[in-house]
This record gives sequence, C-alpha cells and structure tokens, in this order.
Amino acid sequence: MSQLPADCLNEIVEYLEEDNITLYSCLLVNRLWCKVSVRILWRNIQNCRTIIACLPNESKYILHKNKIIISTSKPPLFNYVTFIKNLSIYNINNLIKNILQNFQSITPQSLYYKKYIVAIEIYKLFMNQTTLRELYLNLYGMINTSIITFISYPGAKDCLKHLSSLYCCSNIYPEFFYQLSQLCHNIQYLTISFDKIISNGLKDLISVQKNLKYLKMYGYFREDLTNIIQSLTKLPNTLIKYELHGGLHYIPLSFIAKYTNLRKLVLSFNNNSISFNYFEKLQYITFTQLEILKFPFGYPKVELLTKFLENNGKNLKEFHICCSDSSLCLAVAKFCPNLKKFFSTGYIELGLLKKIFIGCQYLESINIWCNDNCKDVWDIIANYSPGNFYKLTLYYATNTKSEILSGELEKFCINWKKRIPQKSLSFIIESYNLKTTNEIMKVIDKHKKLGTVKEFEIIC
Repeated sequence: MSQLPADCLNEIVEYLEEDNITLYSCLLVNRLWCKVSVRILWRNIQNCRTIIACLPNESKYILHKNKIIISTSKPPLFNYVTFIKNLSIYNINNLIKNILQNFQSITPQSLYYKKYIVAIEIYKLFMNQTTLRELYLNLYGMINTSIITFISYPGAKDCLKHLSSLYCCSNIYPEFFYQLSQLCHNIQYLTISFDKIISNGLKDLISVQKNLKYLKMYGYFREDLTNIIQSLTKLPNTLIKYELHGGLHYIPLSFIAKYTNLRKLVLSFNNNSISFNYFEKLQYITFTQLEILKFPFGYPKVELLTKFLENNGKNLKEFHICCSDSSLCLAVAKFCPNLKKFFSTGYIELGLLKKIFIGCQYLESINIWCNDNCKDVWDIIANYSPGNFYKLTLYYATNTKSEILSGELEKFCINWKKRIPQKSLSFIIESYNLKTTNEIMKVIDKHKKLGTVKEFEIIC
C-alpha cells in the first residue's frame, strides 16, 4: 500500500489536535505517523518526567547539586520540548509538585526552595527551546510569583515573539507586562482576569497590540478600569469579538463604538450595573458584521436595545437576553430576519412567539420559558417554526405541573413529523420538578426510531 506524503498526513492529523486518544494510536502506526503525531500531541505538555529528561546536563547538574534526584527513563526519542506551543504556569506548578512528591518529608522551607530551583530550570528550558503560541499566566497556587521573571531568560525573545494567545491576571507585577510589551505586538487572543490590583504595565501591553481580534475581560471587584479602557481606545479597529464579564462595573461602554468590525459582543453584568447607562451612546452605532449579541444577566433599557436592533439586527445570527418584554420580542421579529439562535429566560406570549417564528425564517433553535401551557407552545412550534428549525429548549417554571402528558407529547411529535421539510428534533427540557414517566419515554423511543426525534433530555 502506498504511503501518504508527510505534508498531506500532517494536514490530516491536525484535525485530531483535541483528540489525544486517537493521536496516541497514530504514534504506533509507523515511523512517519509517529513523527507527525508526536509534534501535535506535545503542543501541550504530556508527561512531567519526560520534561526532566529533556533538561540539558547543566540543569541536571544544578538539580543534583541541590540534592534533587529525580529518576527518569531512558533518554527520550524526541526533543519533546521543542514541540510545545502552549504553556500554562498553573500546569507547570502542578508538574513540579508531582515531580517532588517524594520530598514531602523535608521541611516546608526546604521543599519550597527545591520547587523554586526546579521551576527555574524548567522555565530556562522552555525559553531556550520553544516557540510559544499560547501562554496561560494563571497565578493561583504558584510556587513563587518571582518565577515570572522567566521573560528575562536567554531565548525569551525568540520564544515569545510569535505569541498569539495570552491568558493573564491583572495583578502581575508591572515590569513583567512592560517587558512583554517590548516583545509581543501581535497577540490576537487576550483574556484578562481582573483582580483588585491592576498592574500599570497591563495597559502598556494592550496599547501596543497591532492585531488584537478576541478580547475577554473578567472582573468582580468593582475595579476601576479607566486606564484599561483608555488603552483599548488606542488599538486599531481589528477587534471582532469582545466579552466583558463581571459584577457592578462602572465602564463607559461608548468606547465599543470604535470597533465597528465586531462580530460578537457579550456584556455580562447584573441588572444593577450602571455601565448599561452608557449603552445610550451605542444605540445609534452600526456594526455591519455583528452576528452574536449576548446579555446573559442584566441588559440595557428596552428602548435603547430596540434602537440598537433596528440598526444592527439584520446580520444577527444569535441573540441571548434575560428578558421577554413584548416590545423587545416584536423588535426581534421585525429587525432580526436572519436570526438562527434565540435565547430568552423569560416567558414569551404565544402571539409574540408566533411573530418571532414568522419574522425569523432562518431560526434553527430557541430557548424559552414555559408554564402550564406547554401544549399551546408545542402547537405554535410545530405549525409556525421555520423549515430549518431543529432544536427546542424549554425551561419549566418551578410552579408548573410536575409531569408532561404523553398524549400531548405524542400529538406534538405527530405534527412535527408532518412538516415539510421535516428535520429530526433535538428536544431539551430543564426543570426542577418535572417527572419523566414510562409513557413519556415510550413516545420518545417510538419517534426516535421513526426519525422524528433525534435527542430528548430532561435536565433537573
């Protein structure tokens, strides 16, 4: 049998990047498959002792000198460290703990020092031999925050110059962010978890980025993000996804108006956040490429959001909001003709639900609340949902009846089967008190065999 060319095989195996089990199987096929697969498998660290085995003799001598004797297997077949593209400080911390688990009998101070020595040698190895794409600076449980000085180790410039993804906390000391800002100007994915302390160097790192595309910000401590927002206003108009998650922020959202190329916008505050007061300035801005809009908890005033949808609803594919206001539902039906996914955590009147289905002819899935009138909701869905509709998620209120009648469900499934075109339905119910009976499951099993129902689940 002829063998695939290496470049062709490499392109195929790339699709298995998230499937470690299959990648391990590929290692055993032959030399070529092993060589291709191991590079992908080891983008993330797979084995802590293998890392130790890859240390240069100089580092091994330093460990031995400090009475850190770590047994390793025979010399590695590959220099695995050169394949690593994603580095997590938290995972390195756990790796070192595993390596030194046999040293627990010594004093805490001695153990701490040994962890520190091992960490330095491992970071020196990474900085000297890897070219990182992703860096996770999750400092929780770190051995010593001064370890972050790895950015000054030999080789750090080459190791970090192609960094495209950074996940960090805001409280890392300023010098680290400043040094990183000298090396990394093309970060595309940036996720920041804000603490009560926000390093001055963070704004420097943000402001020098030339091609930032994805930005996520998390914070729950009433942080003053004024300086961060100022640095965001200096960025070029490259941002296509922006998410802001947190509690009672006071952020002037008007800065978002600059990013007219946004495709996804998530504003996750509670209902009391004063930041939504600034949404007034966004209602008139046109985001011609906006496809996903989410308000998981609180949301702006309905009249402001209605105007925003009038200007930006045409291209929306997905809309999440914790609101079922009638005027907002009418705005969705009128201004969002290309919507594919609609998520609402409020009860929508039957007439409004019908109008949403009629107005949004590309709708494929909907998540809505339901009370005791589920039969009427099912009738609307069976008779008015668009031809591409295939997924229904119902949230049952706690005061609704505790079971679904099998006869009602059977009628709904029969009506669904009559649809042209008829797509198999994924049906999910979330409820605290809803009971699944044998009669219900008989109906579901019957219609699964007929192809009417693809998936059915009750989540309690």
